[in-house]
Amino acid sequence: MIKKIQGGIATDHRGSIRFVNDFDMSLVKRFYIIKNADLETVRGWRAHRIEQRWFYVLSGSFSVDLVQIDNWERPSVDLIIEREVIKGTDQSVLHVPVGYGTAFQALEEGSELLVFADYGIENAKNDDYTWPVDFFVNRVSD
Repeated sequence: MIKKIQGGIATDHRGSIRFVNDFDMSLVKRFYIIKNADLETVRGWRAHRIEQRWFYVLSGSFSVDLVQIDNWERPSVDLIIEREVIKGTDQSVLHVPVGYGTAFQALEEGSELLVFADYGIENAKNDDYTWPVDFFVNRVSD
């Protein structure tokens, strides 16, 4: 199940600290940061059969489209696409469990997305399923 793990922000005269204390990072093996070249670029569709991901917006905002893959060799093109909008001001982590495909797009200039994964990079080549950005067609209204 896709879920948001809520964090918060503490502010005083020294500045602020953003946190997500309920995000258990014991499964995380690596992380990377994505910054799209422009606001038109959509990264996707990419899915993982055994890896899960957690997304945290460092700055700006992103729309994240998600589909639960029904068949890894031939997924249905009409799977329901769910959309989540995640913002740096939300102070939350979006958890995407195994079995989902994602496609995401920056909604503001300079947006940066921090992605955590629970397998090392050596596993990536064995768990990387991709389809064209227009492959899935059953988008829930924005």
